[in-house]
Amino acid sequence: MKEVTRFAPSPTGLLHLGHAHSALFAKKAAGPQGRFLLRIEDIDLGRCRPEFETAILEDLAWLGLTWEEPVLRQSERLPLYQAALERLSGEGLIYPCFCTRKEIEAEIAAAGGAPQGPEGPLYPGTCRHLPKEETRERIAAGEAHALRLDMAEAARRAGPLTWRDRKLGEMKAEPEALGDVVLSRKDAPGSYHLAVTLDDAAQGVTLVTRGEDLIPATSVHRLLQALLDLPLPEWLHHGLLLDDEGRRLAKRDKAATLAALRQAGVTPEEARAKAGFPGPL
Repeated sequence: MKEVTRFAPSPTGLLHLGHAHSALFAKKAAGPQGRFLLRIEDIDLGRCRPEFETAILEDLAWLGLTWEEPVLRQSERLPLYQAALERLSGEGLIYPCFCTRKEIEAEIAAAGGAPQGPEGPLYPGTCRHLPKEETRERIAAGEAHALRLDMAEAARRAGPLTWRDRKLGEMKAEPEALGDVVLSRKDAPGSYHLAVTLDDAAQGVTLVTRGEDLIPATSVHRLLQALLDLPLPEWLHHGLLLDDEGRRLAKRDKAATLAALRQAGVTPEEARAKAGFPGPL
């Protein structure tokens, strides 16, 4: 069977060497006979920009990467995400959450803290048991809300799950560690967790490659695969490129972009080496 991998950047900024490492890692994992796909994760309607998508395509081509056309864009797949949300809703596995971030922080502070997950304090479940009539009235009144997965009930329905990382081996899925994750909100009709799971299945991805910082999220994706009867891929989580201070390269920290390296006279070969992949592709 041919390996199918993908690189799935979000057009919310310019690519840096950390992105280059992920893209090159996925391309190498596909192998010479496999399929390497490019997906633009542009579902965050407030932050994504067309000019950043154009820059992504230019940067990847400059690195020497080629991918299978057509490029998939999440913004074109909203009905797919909505159908999955309706299925989960019909099975009583999601609920509307009207809490703002400030309200959640205030409730956690008033309670003297909250259980900690890999991404910080877990949502305290404020809206989980709101009366159905109240939620209908608030939604009908146009009150902003997100849709959260009832994690305890979803995990109970799915039962024990495992997933396989080709480096780490068989892993026990522990989605409860992330709490009642958001699956949809007004500015993102399908969250990262939901969209990436559905898109990987739709594209026939056999090997999901991504940074080891996303290992906890994989348990949530494994749960969604079970709930939505989706095929099970394998995973391969890679290490992260760090800056001189040992921090993960990130857009928010203004990591050196590929465009800046190019403008400084760095060659594609030199950029690939900086990204951890010396030599020809």
